[in-house]
Amino acid sequence: MLKIILAALIGAGLLAGCGSRSIATQGALSGTSTGTTTSSVSSLASNYSTVVWEDDFRTDPAGAPSSTYWAAETGNGVEYGNAGWGNNEAEYYLPGNATVASGALLLHGHADASVMNHSCGTTTINNCLYSSAKITSVKTVDLSKPGFLEVEADLPTGVGSWPAIWLLPGTSPGAAFPPSQSVLSAQPLWPIGGEIDMAEWLGTYFAGQDSLVQSTLHLPSGTPSPAYTDSYQYQKATLASPLSGNYHLYQLAWTSGSIEFAIDNQPVMTCTRSSMSCTPVAAGVAPYPASAIWPYGNTYSSYYLIMNLAIGGNLGAPHQDNTQVPANYDQTMRVAYVRYMTP
Repeated sequence: MLKIILAALIGAGLLAGCGSRSIATQGALSGTSTGTTTSSVSSLASNYSTVVWEDDFRTDPAGAPSSTYWAAETGNGVEYGNAGWGNNEAEYYLPGNATVASGALLLHGHADASVMNHSCGTTTINNCLYSSAKITSVKTVDLSKPGFLEVEADLPTGVGSWPAIWLLPGTSPGAAFPPSQSVLSAQPLWPIGGEIDMAEWLGTYFAGQDSLVQSTLHLPSGTPSPAYTDSYQYQKATLASPLSGNYHLYQLAWTSGSIEFAIDNQPVMTCTRSSMSCTPVAAGVAPYPASAIWPYGNTYSSYYLIMNLAIGGNLGAPHQDNTQVPANYDQTMRVAYVRYMTP
């Protein structure tokens, strides 16, 4: 997604994900809502025959998400040297806020006085006022070979919400907390490995638009010294039913030379290595610069999935002002299943 959720200072380099950016005028794209799926495989997934790994939370036992598949994050970026994850976010992630119950993975964000002694954000709030949940996949997906990733989720759209489903290169650094310097050093420096935002709802910009969702592909550009810069193209989809209170299928299909975003089996945007472009993109989105690099399945093959509910921040808070996030904020992101398949 477009959020600087994983950020770490490693020497002089900043490891980050989902970087803050300006938002252009929306390009509308209609889709269809599935509700909770009743079939075991969606129509797009039927093009893939092998399940590499999956976690169906609808049948998982109640409790913490399985450590075979997931690591639950702790903190607000201070542990990585970057309070607020570089986005002035107001939440502090707690593993206990990620639970499996009632046939779903629940990522619960709420006002929480217990985290107020931690430092959150970088400008408007110095102390955390909310706790939330972020999990990262222990298992990875291989972008060097054709594949398909599908997440069925119910994304909250309450004031101050910023839910996201996205991928970063490398392996999850959250399995042991805080991550060691050796673990962090093994992670590609953001944005050199890019970032794939399957879906996110941006509370700062999408307020009152409960059926709007965005998908984004980031590419590194420029030169590695002093650091690559982040380039991105994105498209918005207006769904047939609201995100919150409804399950939708958020989907990603890829080959070594292309990445296709889809929602509820409807295409959203396709990005290709040969043209170094995405189509269609929202109105006003700049093309990738000539210096852009395609890292997916090229420089990097293994990527891990991140699902989180950020609160406030530059892309979550009304007018980018955390003081306008409701003091009694209480929202939940629900996930029915995650499935990774190959042909």
